Amino acid sequence: MPSDRHLQPVQLPIDWAPDSWRTRQALQMPVYPDAVALASVQDELGALPPLVTSWEILALKQQLAEAQEGKRFLLQGGDCAESFADCSPDIISNRLKVLLQMSLVLVHGMRLPVVRVGRFAGQYAKPRSADTETRDGVTLPSYRGDLVNGPAFTAEDRIPDPRRMLKAHARSAMTMNFTRSLIDGGFADLHHPEYWNLGWVGHSPLAEEYHRMVANLGDAVRFMETLSGAEVYNLNRVDFYTSHEALLLPYEEAFTRQVPRQWGWFNLSTHFPWIGMRTAALDGAHAEYFRGLRNPVAVKVGPSVTPDQLMRLIDLLNPDDEPGRLGLIHRMGDAHIAEKLPPLLDVVKREGRRVLWICDAMHGNTESTRNGYKTRRFERIRNEIEQAFDLHAAAGTRLGGVHLELTGEDVTECIGGARDLTEADLTRAYRSSVDPRLNYEQALEIAMAIARKQVSLTPAAR
Repeated sequence: MPSDRHLQPVQLPIDWAPDSWRTRQALQMPVYPDAVALASVQDELGALPPLVTSWEILALKQQLAEAQEGKRFLLQGGDCAESFADCSPDIISNRLKVLLQMSLVLVHGMRLPVVRVGRFAGQYAKPRSADTETRDGVTLPSYRGDLVNGPAFTAEDRIPDPRRMLKAHARSAMTMNFTRSLIDGGFADLHHPEYWNLGWVGHSPLAEEYHRMVANLGDAVRFMETLSGAEVYNLNRVDFYTSHEALLLPYEEAFTRQVPRQWGWFNLSTHFPWIGMRTAALDGAHAEYFRGLRNPVAVKVGPSVTPDQLMRLIDLLNPDDEPGRLGLIHRMGDAHIAEKLPPLLDVVKREGRRVLWICDAMHGNTESTRNGYKTRRFERIRNEIEQAFDLHAAAGTRLGGVHLELTGEDVTECIGGARDLTEADLTRAYRSSVDPRLNYEQALEIAMAIARKQVSLTPAAR
């Protein structure tokens, strides 16, 4: 590695533009029947206000740079795929509550500030394994998320409709507005974590441990304020950021803009976009689009990725080795992580590249049950996260965050956890239209497991 790499100024790619992705193969893209209507919607989107600001994006990038150095820990979580119907105050506030509860547990156990990033306010598109779906001899386009088409198995619903992008922008804006209002209004006040309680807390097997953490944190806050004679600064609110898989490139392009007093291009539809495993080809449209953004970006890394492929992807997406720029979200599955992750950790460490390693323990552990439900076993999710901590410690690298699909609702979509949900329980409250999510109790249990695992590591391993 050249010794002066870290001193090199970040350069804007001279051969890049927001639409240069159109010269490459774009996977997982719907076929719109009316190209004129699609272009018209893009023009309309391009004239609408953005959802986030450049200074928020740059603030997150700085926090992610600190997470790379072990000074923070990233908690990224939310729905597998948002639906327009779920843009409601109860669902939004419950999702925020569980992320706040998880971050409180992590702060208490890890003794680190937590970077909170939601998978919402834009997570309306999903990749699919096939372009079409067949039922009872009828073949229709696959459901690709509310951003593209509808979930009902009818010809009318499954036709890709560009005007859904306008609906997605409106609902993303409403979600962001409500989330910001809650946070700015004191909803996230560390003096009052009881505001975040959900109905389950009183009778959960985890209730005692959680309440003990809340009490300890409250005591610490009051102690610091007694010593200083004033309220501890900024404990009445938290920073909160959004992320989504930037899958539908015409939508992302419409929000890729230049702003006053800043150089380069920002995707102003989200703070932290990522590339999914199915669209991470080096010569593909998504990698081409991402390489020109100033946002911090991430890419999913699956068990088929080789060290050489990973290094070429890092060179493409972060050629200047910019701090906070690139997250690598490894999603191996608990059965494969011990074999597949170490070679990737070794090559990145050997080349001296700065990345934020994030563990997605959801997507590599998906299975189908005998009664036809797609699910994930809690024990496998927890096991992959715990293995990830150990493997990073052994490699001399750092696990800087987790990426989880979760909800604040009382769903039964993942098996196991404190209540030991079984396959029979899946029929009770399975609401996801795409992938199974941790419910609020399972999500909090994962946070407790992460905190305990971090405490168990030696100081040298940290």
